[in-house]
Amino acid sequence: MDSRTSEVDPKLLDLLVCPLTKGRLRLDREHNELVSESARLAYPIRDGVPIMLISEARKLEE
Repeated sequence: MDSRTSEVDPKLLDLLVCPLTKGRLRLDREHNELVSESARLAYPIRDGVPIMLISEARKLEE
């Protein structure tokens, strides 16, 4: 497990939603991101902190 990901509080991950769609997020440990399938965006986790800004999100490929 990536040490940066392990620092994120699991209770926090349960509460977070996509800021664009308000939908559920999936933790992608391989890329250290929170993924919104409905918005096709991946929000980075930096130093254990999810960056929940649409401007910082990576667009997922179709």
